[in-house]
Amino acid sequence: MLQHFEHVGMATGDLDRALAFYVDLLGMELVLRKNVRAAGGPEVAFLAINGVMVLEILKPSGEMTGPARDLPNSEVGIRHIALSFENIDATYERLLAAGVVSVEKPRDAYNREILARVAFVKDPDGNIVELVQH
Repeated sequence: MLQHFEHVGMATGDLDRALAFYVDLLGMELVLRKNVRAAGGPEVAFLAINGVMVLEILKPSGEMTGPARDLPNSEVGIRHIALSFENIDATYERLLAAGVVSVEKPRDAYNREILARVAFVKDPDGNIVELVQH
């Protein structure tokens, strides 16, 4: 029986840079950072929001190609991750001031039955992050 959503996993070319974005700018909690490269594994970090694990970021050994590819509408796959904020207009402006790349400025959501406003930015690796306000 399914208990709950656990986390999304993503790869990064620079774990310090990714943590600066997700922890320092967005406010996620760093639960665990571990380097298992000596055993041939990656460097990995697990992040939570309000004590709930949501994101695993790993930096494989060796060079990574990037940035992340924007997924065309004609292809299947994960397009973005969405994070809820109290005020996305203020959050969006704060992220832009920190040099974060904008994809779409804040606007009213199309699915107003469940969301009030949305905006889209890119993380340092080019993954799209949706900012959501209920």
